[in-house]
Amino acid sequence: MTKWEGYQKGINFGGWLSQCNHTKERYDNFIKEEDFKTVSEWGADHVRIPVDYNLVETKEGAYKEDGFAYIQNAINWCEKYNLNMILDLHKTMGFSFDVGEQEDGFFNNESYQERFYLLWEQFAKRFGKYYKRVAFELLNEVTSPDYMPTWLSIVEIAIKRIRAIEPNVTIMVGGYYNNSVEAVKDIKLSTYDNIILNFHCYDPIVFTHQGAHWVPEMDTEYRTVFPKNAGDYAKEMAHIPFCQNLMSEFEEMGRREPLITSAYFEMLFESAIKTAEEIGVPLYCGEYGVIDRADTTSILNWYKMIMEVLKKHDIGRAAWSYREMDFGFVDEHMKPIIEDIKKELFA
Repeated sequence: MTKWEGYQKGINFGGWLSQCNHTKERYDNFIKEEDFKTVSEWGADHVRIPVDYNLVETKEGAYKEDGFAYIQNAINWCEKYNLNMILDLHKTMGFSFDVGEQEDGFFNNESYQERFYLLWEQFAKRFGKYYKRVAFELLNEVTSPDYMPTWLSIVEIAIKRIRAIEPNVTIMVGGYYNNSVEAVKDIKLSTYDNIILNFHCYDPIVFTHQGAHWVPEMDTEYRTVFPKNAGDYAKEMAHIPFCQNLMSEFEEMGRREPLITSAYFEMLFESAIKTAEEIGVPLYCGEYGVIDRADTTSILNWYKMIMEVLKKHDIGRAAWSYREMDFGFVDEHMKPIIEDIKKELFA
């Protein structure tokens, strides 16, 4: 498969310019220059920087120069520490992957869509000149498959308007079910020139999101381990309505190969890999990780298993996430295994 050079070993700086309270104190202190230096020393070749429109736009749509300055700082620090960067629009006016953000209407509101295009034009004017080391990710985690036809139309327009300003910039596109790997096959575009097909992986979600308060009807006291028999995961999913549509898949896996191995991720990624190979474009996993409620042995097992497959197929990736956000690499819960994790992800 086509390899995306310079974007093979990344990490997310989630919670800095996105999914936060959007205060100057947060922007100035959550991530600093020293953190770029740290991940470079770990061996990362790039960072993914999620940003919300709130960073650079007022509610009325006026641009905030101080917000753009934080993105420029990130680009400058990346250059200083030999890192590439993904500029990821995590939330736009009228849409967020998180219903708690109460953003809605984007997919049927042309004025919201125009704001989206205009914002990407601003990004292209300001940051497109860094195309050799900065890529643009149009939008984080489209949710419903029902949005897909409209989303693909929006993508086509956005690409055209961005490329009119900077024709060389790399643009990343993901699909429904929150950038699920199964959606990759349905990312059908008129051109794939300098396009990256993007997905996220938190599978099996009963493990990676165990006890997560934001997962609908998840018991916050629920705990499980990795790996285990796929059939056992299926039984556990029965108690989590959010996961019930996955039960039959895990029941079938349990009958074929009881204990989950790296073959699980091979099966999971198979369709996306085939799609990327047929089109001739790179495949990229923009988020993957395990919640801090999981035990450290299981966390390490999961990373080893998924990395085996990501590396085998030259799938670029950025782990979620550097600090806090329930997944933090530099947080207390990761201390017993952080050196082993770094070897798996960045060596």
